[in-house]
Amino acid sequence: MSTRRVVVTGIGMVTSIGVGIDDAWRNARNGVSGAGTIAGFDPERLPTRIACEARDFEPKDFMPPREARRMDRFAQFAVASARLALDDAGLDAATIPHAGVYVGTGIGGLSTFVDQTTVLLERGPDRLSPFFIPMMIPNMAAAQVSMQFGLTGPLLAPVSACATSNHAIGEALDAIRLGRADVILAGGTESPICEIGLAAFNAMRALSTRNDAPEAASRPFDADRDGFVMGEAGAVLVLEELDHARARGATILAELAGYGLSGDAHHFTEPDPTGNAPASAIAMAMRDASVEAADIGYINAHATSTPVGDPNEVKVIRMALGDDLAAACPVSSTKSMHGHCLGAAGGVEAGLTVRALVDGVLPPTINLDSLDPACEGVDHIRTAREASVDVAISNAFGFGGYNAAIVFRRWDA
Repeated sequence: MSTRRVVVTGIGMVTSIGVGIDDAWRNARNGVSGAGTIAGFDPERLPTRIACEARDFEPKDFMPPREARRMDRFAQFAVASARLALDDAGLDAATIPHAGVYVGTGIGGLSTFVDQTTVLLERGPDRLSPFFIPMMIPNMAAAQVSMQFGLTGPLLAPVSACATSNHAIGEALDAIRLGRADVILAGGTESPICEIGLAAFNAMRALSTRNDAPEAASRPFDADRDGFVMGEAGAVLVLEELDHARARGATILAELAGYGLSGDAHHFTEPDPTGNAPASAIAMAMRDASVEAADIGYINAHATSTPVGDPNEVKVIRMALGDDLAAACPVSSTKSMHGHCLGAAGGVEAGLTVRALVDGVLPPTINLDSLDPACEGVDHIRTAREASVDVAISNAFGFGGYNAAIVFRRWDA
């Protein structure tokens, strides 16, 4: 068994509640919603006209304009998040040329696909951009991070719907343990806020239509929730082998201690009502981290604000921890603020979970005004709570039955 330990030394993110971990964390702990009426396109034809857009993001702040024009927005988010994470870690990419990049996405370049399809239909096939394919394909976010920073280590681009980021982070943990790299930039990215993206999820009746009150629309666990609010984001963690981090005098934020995964084998969108598979993923992550259910002091829930998913996750937590320990375990869903960022969601939530451990403050689930009785059984955090927590879990579940849980341990050394 490997004795190589893995720590988090940097966090970078682009979200609707802030560009950079400091701004995003400040707004998360203060319960600030990033939702609003969509500004990126005219949403008037749609039942849902709200989303959590990264309105403060400017590509030119992170990359040359020529490079930005050759990237879909989802790849721009990844490059920006990686740069922010490296800065937060105090790392110069030139000093870690063999570092790895594990950055995934749930969809890829959706806007590029739509734009180029429009070109094909309106102007003909000879007018398509030669950059269409390399801008659209889902692996290009990780590739762009690798190329922009000259990182030649292990390169991987998981695509597992809304569990993508947790898979990227967990697989990077295993890769560092195995000695494949000493440093890996891991996380996820997503830019799905366009007309077809909203229309498609509207067709599934998955989105909130609370257009008159966007800041109150994402309300996990609340009895009046009516679907999720779509978000866009990029989020990257710098994961580093412990001795490597110590040798360069890095500030260690937390230890990435465990990873578990499973598949429902049940339905392409609905979770398995038995809860067995996601509960086993959480149990696997705890075993991997050598922690017990009694050690868990906080769970950042996947809870998206959907009628079926939220109570099912509470059930899963109760199965994994046992009813008594679950009832005392603080749980919140930060999606209530930054929305559901699909493949990037787990990366955002991992970063916020790490900061919760560092600062001793647990972020809230906002808009939880009337708890759904079906979501009882855990300690719901409704306003930011000061708490010294040693171990935290971040859950992620995706369409197709993908389940992934990661465990972080507070760093005191």
